[in-house]
Amino acid sequence: MFVLFSDKYLFAHNLIQATNFFMLEMFCSSSKLLKTFTGHNRCVYSIDCSTFDGCSLLCSGSDDKTVRVWDIETNEQIQLFNGHEGYVYCVKFSQYHHYNNHRIVICSSSFDKTIRFWDIKHNKQLQMLMEQRGHVYSIEFSSFNGGRYMCSGSQGTIIRLWDIETFESLHTFNGHLWIVQCVDFSPLQSNSSNKNDNNKSNSAGIIGGNGYTLCSGSWDNTIRIWDIDTTKQLNIFKGHKSPVYSVKYGSNELGISGGSNTILSGSSDKSVRLWDIRSGKQIQVFDKHKSTVWTVEYSPFIVNNMELGCSSSVICSGSKDNTIRFWDIRSNKSELHLINGYDENIGIFCLKFLQNKKSNSYRNQGINLCYSSSKGTIHIWG
Repeated sequence: MFVLFSDKYLFAHNLIQATNFFMLEMFCSSSKLLKTFTGHNRCVYSIDCSTFDGCSLLCSGSDDKTVRVWDIETNEQIQLFNGHEGYVYCVKFSQYHHYNNHRIVICSSSFDKTIRFWDIKHNKQLQMLMEQRGHVYSIEFSSFNGGRYMCSGSQGTIIRLWDIETFESLHTFNGHLWIVQCVDFSPLQSNSSNKNDNNKSNSAGIIGGNGYTLCSGSWDNTIRIWDIDTTKQLNIFKGHKSPVYSVKYGSNELGISGGSNTILSGSSDKSVRLWDIRSGKQIQVFDKHKSTVWTVEYSPFIVNNMELGCSSSVICSGSKDNTIRFWDIRSNKSELHLINGYDENIGIFCLKFLQNKKSNSYRNQGINLCYSSSKGTIHIWG
């Protein structure tokens, strides 16, 4: 377990400055419920957060078939899209449209077999993509080429790659034996020739062009890694005993060696697992949740690992057991910290970390944790 510091904040501050990470101890000692967003009347399956021209926005997708947009600072709902004919499983802000078209656009996927793009300012649907093979459970934008590419996972056991500039389907990835519940792109590679090229299309015509991959989690209990250019399956991870509900690549910015070579997963077998991509093996299993783990995230926090005598990165998970738990990435012992959802919440479906740049609080470092529940409420903790 972590140790709360009282007279070591100077040490913590220096460590934060050196790593661009934040101390979990400081967050836990001062955080509280800041805001609650109400409007959805059924389960909120997905949330996303982003800042556009200094305005912090949150979008949400729900079992009530709507997509909603919220101004985080004013705590007000500023837009509502109700064009879907089925549950909305996933929502994402499109950075590509913002950088290239100066539009704030949300992409959403649904039980109605469609993926839709919504223009917030003009309150209209820009485009609709059809997935003939079934419900679309998950979407994700590429880390490279400014988010020009999108992958989707569906009921029909396939992953599809889309070009959102042309709205064309480019590839399909086949291999899973059941529903593809979650997908993710590998992180932007640190050896890119110019970081500014991230917002440009690849002139070579090769998607990514530098060995980018995507990973997927399925109801067949497996996690698979795919080469984006060749569409070939590179690896398969077996270990979960039930459907995989969430997968996340590690970041190049993780405060551990080889952080970008890990995948984090959560499953209905109640476990959170960490995998090493290079060896193809499971590194850690975190099994203290009492029900389905619906969401996992790499957090912006570090913790002092007293046993190893060094700092460790922290991961986070949300579960049907109505808890959010923080874990030391180097240790599979009891969770570092636990947040209980409110009594009206029957499970934590999704969570996101965001940094409130306007916060003057040194102790909580301006880091907020946003999460949603099966009762339709969205909470911000920080």
